[in-house]
Amino acid sequence: MAELNGTTNTARTQFVEAPNGIRYAYRRFGAATGTPLLLLPRFRGDMDTWDPALLDALAGKRPIVLVDNRGVSSTSGTTPSTIAEMARDIIAFCEAVTLSSIDLLGFSLGGFVAQEIALIRPHLVRRLILAATSPQGAPDIHGWRKDIADAVRLDEPGGPQLLYTFFKPTETSQAAGLEYLGRFLSRSEDRDVASTLQTRDAHYDAVCDWGIPDHSKLQRLTGIRQPTFVCNGDADAMIPPRFSHLMGGLIPDAIVKIYPDAGHGFLFQHHAEFAKDVSAFLD
Repeated sequence: MAELNGTTNTARTQFVEAPNGIRYAYRRFGAATGTPLLLLPRFRGDMDTWDPALLDALAGKRPIVLVDNRGVSSTSGTTPSTIAEMARDIIAFCEAVTLSSIDLLGFSLGGFVAQEIALIRPHLVRRLILAATSPQGAPDIHGWRKDIADAVRLDEPGGPQLLYTFFKPTETSQAAGLEYLGRFLSRSEDRDVASTLQTRDAHYDAVCDWGIPDHSKLQRLTGIRQPTFVCNGDADAMIPPRFSHLMGGLIPDAIVKIYPDAGHGFLFQHHAEFAKDVSAFLD
């Protein structure tokens, strides 16, 4: 095993200027060799909304790359309101830091972007992980249900909103959510800045645009030829797990796993099991 280079909470924030004029904030840590695993975060997510326990488990065998996309948190520019533009921006970042082959994990909104990258730049992506996400044009995903949308679109959502939207309303899932809150707040220095309300509004426009019902858009998934791991919690209130099964049936080389007693944040609740599954899939 290659020598490790830092952890989630000690990796320093770096910046790179891309040819598109954007100054991207990113972090790279973990194993010194191997195919880098690039992670794309959720709605309003940044480099510090990931779970350190999950990332440190993944970093033992591969380099980990976190990035803020255009206009998000510490990256310059204005956040675009379409998934296609977000995908082009991540491709520009990969070119700027000379990432020519990556494994790609997209969570929620990041999963929309990951699908688009795999389709428009297929030779960039070796293997694909789609966590708690949905395909473009699927029925009944045109925005989130009102209680979920109201919670995540508050000017300053906090712990109660995250527990409500990301974790199942069971004692075990809520307890796991509290543990996650403690872990993701554990970085004490060089924390990412909060994303702006402009990012919030652009991200939600992109979510709604992606979810406009269009059966023909589902056929795009047949163009994803990379081995793909599709996964979710069994009680995701934001993006129900039926969309995971839909993607698993349309992507030619896909496997699907649904984690029990879990909501949208299943990958943080079941972080040890999920890290083991991801590592096995990438290996």
